[in-house]
Amino acid sequence: MAVVAVYSVKGGVGKTTMSANLAWCSASISKRRTLLWDLDASGGAGFLLGIDARKKKPADSVFSLSRDPCKLIRKTAIDRLDLLPADETIRALDSQLASIGKKKRLAKLTAALAKDYDRIIFDCSPVINELSAQVMRAADLIIVPVPPSPLSARAFDQVVAEVEAHTKVHPPILPVLSMLDMRRTLHRAARETNPRWPAIPQSSAVEQCAVRQMPVGAFAPNAPAATAFKKVWTAIERKLAEKKKK
Repeated sequence: MAVVAVYSVKGGVGKTTMSANLAWCSASISKRRTLLWDLDASGGAGFLLGIDARKKKPADSVFSLSRDPCKLIRKTAIDRLDLLPADETIRALDSQLASIGKKKRLAKLTAALAKDYDRIIFDCSPVINELSAQVMRAADLIIVPVPPSPLSARAFDQVVAEVEAHTKVHPPILPVLSMLDMRRTLHRAARETNPRWPAIPQSSAVEQCAVRQMPVGAFAPNAPAATAFKKVWTAIERKLAEKKKK
């Protein structure tokens, strides 16, 4: 089992869309038993998969020392893909984690799920707090969506600093250019500066994910964006394989 965190300290970078689409690639292309764990209070990952988080117990209860996380997991319409949904109770996790005094609570929860899943993907909240620190300790790989802008580049540097601050041997970090529009000068410059980074194009197909409440590969498998997400997932699997060999 491997844990992949999709994280940025900046909102609006395409993090949730990327999380849902990568989870679909894991389940549908790699045929892996996959859990998408929504750690963002907005509950966007569940929305993109057509699941209403309000019909289950509060999301923060999974971090209770007595709660079985399996009881909150929801099946999706996609084979081999389940969701552990979020709601606004996630906002209170910092104080809850402090009260139980467990610095690796998230890592232990994911380890307990290893018997049921091959891949766990975190859709992380765009904050720096105790939960984000626990994400760093639990993750085998961290994906950082980076739209072509100075603020996003600064956010990427902050993520790197955050990872290094909370892990002795930090997990690999894979930046991904998101919302890339090669008609724009700034975007072309970003691509030229980082030619080896995977990239997701700005496209109507990606925007339709929220309208259709499904990953782009499920309704437009031949779209350039679907191909781009597949390439990102291939890069992820390659990174995980390289990490395993070390």
